[in-house]
Amino acid sequence: MRQGQTSLLINDQVEVITGKDKGRVGKILKIDRAAHQAVVERINMITKHQKPAGEQQPGEIINREASIHISNLMLVCPECAKTVRIGKKILEDGVKVRMCKSCGATLEKSTK
Repeated sequence: MRQGQTSLLINDQVEVITGKDKGRVGKILKIDRAAHQAVVERINMITKHQKPAGEQQPGEIINREASIHISNLMLVCPECAKTVRIGKKILEDGVKVRMCKSCGATLEKSTK
């Protein structure tokens, strides 16, 4: 895989393989391919103190997800329900799809 490319996509189920949230599973909400970072649902939560913005908006404390490096994430296969490595294969109609290296299932939803 060339630098800057990843096989992870938005809405993929991933498991954290290292760090403080190791073993937790979540859905990818956002990916920053240039920085190799992803925001995963309810993983790597941080506390942000929001300053008041005038009298209409009071100050508050917000809990939100911070980004995590994609090398710390592994895809969870929907078929075999394990963390797996991802391969690529070309179907008969010429479409390139991602596949599970463990069970061989395609990970793409049909577009037709």
